[in-house]
Amino acid sequence: MAMDKIQIQCVICKKPFAPKTVDSIYCSKNCSDVAYRKRKAQQKEEEQRKIVVDKIPVDRLYISVSEAIAIFGIAKSTLYRLIRQKRIPAINLGTRLVRIDRAAIEEMFPIRKETPKIKEKPAVKLYSLEPQDCYTIGEIAQKFGISDSSVYKHIRRFSIPTRQIGKYVYAPKSEIDNLYNSK
Repeated sequence: MAMDKIQIQCVICKKPFAPKTVDSIYCSKNCSDVAYRKRKAQQKEEEQRKIVVDKIPVDRLYISVSEAIAIFGIAKSTLYRLIRQKRIPAINLGTRLVRIDRAAIEEMFPIRKETPKIKEKPAVKLYSLEPQDCYTIGEIAQKFGISDSSVYKHIRRFSIPTRQIGKYVYAPKSEIDNLYNSK
């Protein structure tokens, strides 16, 4: 019973492909390069946004639309709609000179301060490592069409518990099925 190789979808072009490694998410170097350029463009935009935000004085009562977009991350159309609906007080000083009441917009959209991301410890999972609830390494390799060494790599990488009984190494069916069927 030969199984086809596992197929996953490329994050960029959405085409299915057989990954070379467990963490492969791009089907080709071209897609990887496209993703890299997108990440770099987002980083650059974020840096430019931070520069604009840093230049705005904290004590200024009225701010421009572009400054509000930079500070609060709101779409321009949303701001203008809220101004038209009179939900945000604004002053029109002429062409392209709309100023928004900073206090009112801060009430509506609180400024999110960036907090350092804290990695939470994952909850401890309990597994049944009895042979009837587990696959052997050979069964995993045969069922999913990969080599024994790849199975061992994946087990180590994803911290899947194992149990050795005699010459057989067992891994929980639930974790193995989740690992290989999610791809």
